[in-house]
Order: sequence, then C-alpha cells, then structure tokens
Amino acid sequence: ALRHAMSSEQRPSANRMTLQTFKARGAGATKGFKLLKKKRDALKSRFQFLLKDIVETKLLVGQGLKDASFALAKSQWANAGDDITSTVVERSKKPSVLVKLVADNIAGVSIPVFKMTRDGTRDSSEETLGIAHGGAVINATRETYLKAVTQLVRLASLQTAFKTLDEEIKMTSRRVNALEYVIIPRIEDTIHYIILEMDEQSREEFFRVKKVVEKKKAKLLKEKIEQDLLEGAKSAVNVINAIDAPSALGGKDADVIF
Repeated sequence: ALRHAMSSEQRPSANRMTLQTFKARGAGATKGFKLLKKKRDALKSRFQFLLKDIVETKLLVGQGLKDASFALAKSQWANAGDDITSTVVERSKKPSVLVKLVADNIAGVSIPVFKMTRDGTRDSSEETLGIAHGGAVINATRETYLKAVTQLVRLASLQTAFKTLDEEIKMTSRRVNALEYVIIPRIEDTIHYIILEMDEQSREEFFRVKKVVEKKKAKLLKEKIEQDLLEGAKSAVNVINAIDAPSALGGKDADVIF
C-alpha cells in the first residue's frame, strides 16, 4: 500500500546526490526514532512510579482527613461543645500556608510541581484560642490539619504531573509510530526506488555503449573488407594488364632457317 501511494506521488530524480540526501534523511529519522523511543520508555517508567505514589498518597489523604475530622470533633468537645470553626475563620487574616508552583524536568519534559511553605508567625492570632480550656487539643487539631493539607498538596502535585506525563507520552508515542510506520518506510522505499532507477540507468548506459562499440566494430570490419576487395581488384587488374602487355621487341620474331 505504501509503495502504491509512493508510485502515485511524484518520484524524486534518480541520481547520486538525491540518494545521498535521502540516506542522510533516513539516518536522521532513525536516530530521532531511537531517541524518542528512549524518551517514551523513560516517561512510562516515571509514569508507573507516579501511579504507585498517587495510590499511596490517596490512602494517606483519606486517613489524614479522617483524623482531622475526628480531631476537630474533639476540639469542639473540649471547648464545651462550641463550634470553633467560625472563630478560627474570623481570626485568620493572612494565610500561614502558601503553595508555589515550580517546574521539574523529566526526560526533557517540564512537569509542574506544587511546593508548600508555612509561615508560623502568621498563626499568632490563633495561638490564644482555647486558653480557658481545650488549648492543647486545638493545637493538636491544627497540626493534624496541617499534615492533611501537606498530603493534599502532594496529591495535587502528583496528579498534575500524572496528567502532564500522560499527555506527553501520548504525543511521543504518536511521533514514534509515525517515524516507525510512515516516515522511515517511505524514505527506505524512496532509496530503494532510486537505487533501482540508477541500476536501470547503468544497464541502459552499458547496453548503449555496447551497441556503439559493436556498430563501430562492424563499420571497421566493413571498411576493412571493402579495402581488401579494392586492393584485390587492383591486383587482378595489374595481372591482366601484365598479360596483355605488348612485347618489348616490337613485333613477331621471324623464323630462323638453318
């Protein structure tokens, strides 16, 4: 099917310069195919590790949120059953936990990664919460929620990297398949066509030269035969002329009588 498609297209000129050009193009395509294949394998390997980390992190996040909810319930019970959520929201003026987006490099692919930073000085307004009763439980709840948020940020980073790697693997696989099943076979078919055409041209040239040599030999042989015939004719004429030549005595000798 590929050769039929190539035959329907305009073929390149069959000469050594074109052959060298397509050979260089084929070598470049083969090298690119090998590099892209190694890149795809590296991305797939990292993809599998990410998948394993995501499963483990999801379990940790679920357990962390469960512990955080239980710790919040204990804090409300320690605070005489009052809901401390609204009080915490009112006292929080600036966020103490910040998330920054940085880039990581995996086999030449830029992967977004979330980094969490905490500024403990911004929690001063909440430190006085629960001074009368339940302060220690509230602080423990804060630390439990901080651990849960840390796991959530890590899970978000892993899932973002997972999605980015998935898209990059798909794109790289398409390039690898295009090189392996379309580009490289097409270049090899073109090189095969050029070699066949050059061989055919060489055979035609050899046949043409052979015919020219044969015609030249035939012409030389014909000229030699004609020359031999001409020389033979001249020799025959000379012999006939010698026979028919008159005597040097000028006439017939008289009879001699003794």
